[in-house]
Amino acid sequence: MPTSLSQQNISAFFDDFVEAFAAFDGRLVAERYQSPYLAQHEAAAEVFVSSAETARYFQRVLDDYHARGCRSCRYHGLSWVALGSRCALATVSWELLDDQLQVLTSWRESYNLSLKDGRLLIFASTDHSD
Repeated sequence: MPTSLSQQNISAFFDDFVEAFAAFDGRLVAERYQSPYLAQHEAAAEVFVSSAETARYFQRVLDDYHARGCRSCRYHGLSWVALGSRCALATVSWELLDDQLQVLTSWRESYNLSLKDGRLLIFASTDHSD
C-alpha cells in the first residue's frame, strides 16, 4: 500500500492495470478510477459520476477491443511528475495486442492520479490521439 508517490508505486499501478485489463471486465478496470472521473478522448469529454457508470463505460471499450481481436495490452515510456505530495500526472504509451502479441493499435495517454487511502486512483485522463 503506497504512502507516497514514487516511480516504483506508479509503475506498479500500471502493471496492475495491465493485469486487470486482461480480464476484459469493466468493473475490474473501473476499480482503479475515482468518482467522478473525467475522460478526454477523440475531441470529446465524458464525466462518469459513479463507479457503476465508469464500469459500464470500460465494459463497452473492452468489448469493442475484444471484438477487434485484442487479447492483452502493454505500456511503455512511463513518465510522471508529482503535483504536490498526493497527486501526480503520469503519461504512458499503450499498445493493444492480439493473441500473437502483434500490435493492433497504440496511443499515448496521460493520467491525473491521486493517492487516497494508500491507493493510487485515476481521476482524469487525456488521450493523445493526434
